[in-house]
Amino acid sequence: MNDQPASSAPRPHKPVPFAPADFESYAGGTDPARVSEAAHLAARALVHSGRASNDPEITKRLVKLADKQGLEAIAEMWAASPARSLPGALWRLYALRAATLQDPEGISVFFRAGQEKAQVANAVAGVAEPPGAEEITAMSNAILSGAFDGEFDVALERSAAFCRVIALGQATLAEERVNAHAEHSAALAKKARQLVRTAEDLEGAAKSWRQGELD
Repeated sequence: MNDQPASSAPRPHKPVPFAPADFESYAGGTDPARVSEAAHLAARALVHSGRASNDPEITKRLVKLADKQGLEAIAEMWAASPARSLPGALWRLYALRAATLQDPEGISVFFRAGQEKAQVANAVAGVAEPPGAEEITAMSNAILSGAFDGEFDVALERSAAFCRVIALGQATLAEERVNAHAEHSAALAKKARQLVRTAEDLEGAAKSWRQGELD
């Protein structure tokens, strides 16, 4: 019989909130060689097992992995990996989805502000019109699902396009608010630059995947 008090039982693991650009500087593990090896093994196993299955329930569980385990657990595995690597790309896909689900209304505001000026990226991202909170949420789930039940490089490119539209929206709003709200404007502009770098990394990862070099 287990005499451990009920109050000492482990509590459910809750995801931590993340903003779209927060994952850029997330700290990794303490032993780089072992962490890197584990990150790559886990990423390969996740992607290849997901893509080998035709079961939509498996895909759904993989998409919701961070919801169940907590984004910080995903970060511990993959955040320290190079951006243009398989674990690095997966980390960005999961982190972007988490940021979108955390504030779909706010992300939709940025998206709408940028979509007219980024028509090509808007088309690649594939958000239903009009892009409100519900449509943005559906798109973020669809992109991550596509990494397991579609073309992995397409999922990366859709995520990159999504980043570019949001970044342009943030930059547009930052410019509009520079006189009235200088501090907020500067913060938005910084986030926009970070998301552009993320988009570039995802596009680079997609290219490496097509060449069979993403590991």
